[in-house]
Amino acid sequence: MNRPFTPELVVELVTRSVALAPVLLHASVSSPDEHEPPLPERFCVPAATARLVNSTRAAGRRVVAVGTTVTRALESAGAPDGTVAAASGWTDLVLGPDRPARVVTGLVSGLHAPQASHLLLLQAVAGHDLVAAAYGAAVEQGYLWHEFGDSSVFLP
Repeated sequence: MNRPFTPELVVELVTRSVALAPVLLHASVSSPDEHEPPLPERFCVPAATARLVNSTRAAGRRVVAVGTTVTRALESAGAPDGTVAAASGWTDLVLGPDRPARVVTGLVSGLHAPQASHLLLLQAVAGHDLVAAAYGAAVEQGYLWHEFGDSSVFLP
């Protein structure tokens, strides 16, 4: 099983001034079947995390979510202008062409099946062309798919 963040990588990120902030998640099955929305998931975005996201955005820096569940949580706590407030509860948010990302500007994620709703989430954050190019490279290089496969960084 390949997980993207080792303790060594976290130390390296912090030494390079990358701020890390917690979000409490109760994740469910990623995408049950083709063309089905993800299941509702419980989340908590603490006030300190909301402040850090807002100051990061105000400074013109990226807000990179680690995982689709984090993306859904931050976007659920976000206002239409992209600001975030502390929030908790259940999210049934589905990002895609009708609801683009407003908060998250980058994403670390596994690779999802072509008809899965989470593929639309990746496109809502990174754009269709970048996701298509990444998926083409992943197929060519033999990357492993889904939650326990390889992870990719999407930085539009």
